[in-house]
Amino acid sequence: MEHANTLDAIDRRILGALQQHGRSTYDELALVVGLSASATLRRVKRLEEDGVIAGYAALVTPERVGLGLTAYINVRLAKHSGQGSPIDDFAAAVQAWPEVVECVALSGEMDYLLRVLVRDMAHYSRFVMDGLLKHPAVQDCKTSFMLRRLKGATAVPF
Repeated sequence: MEHANTLDAIDRRILGALQQHGRSTYDELALVVGLSASATLRRVKRLEEDGVIAGYAALVTPERVGLGLTAYINVRLAKHSGQGSPIDDFAAAVQAWPEVVECVALSGEMDYLLRVLVRDMAHYSRFVMDGLLKHPAVQDCKTSFMLRRLKGATAVPF
């Protein structure tokens, strides 16, 4: 949160505008925030260098590219005390599974939550049976399927 205190009103307007319209030119962005294009460019570059802006991406609708099923999988790891770390092994596997688009560590009963995008139930079944459950660090998993999205914000509130 160290950068939150250094963001002024113009920085916040720049961030808000970029979150809404990431393809804006610096001229368009300057009009929105009330600066010259060159001053806006300098501020955006500073926000990038400071890591406030982590990157830019196109937001793809999964269903439009054949990924019609979203699963949220809670994963519990086995508690090993032997050679190697099950957490590190699992983290490496998650990075290699293209179906996993997000993985977060959790407090509570389960260790991780995976957001998984797959084509259909057969694809999901193969992912779980042939990948996830065969991983030696995985003890248990529980899945919930997305029925519909009520909110899917990409903008960070500030």
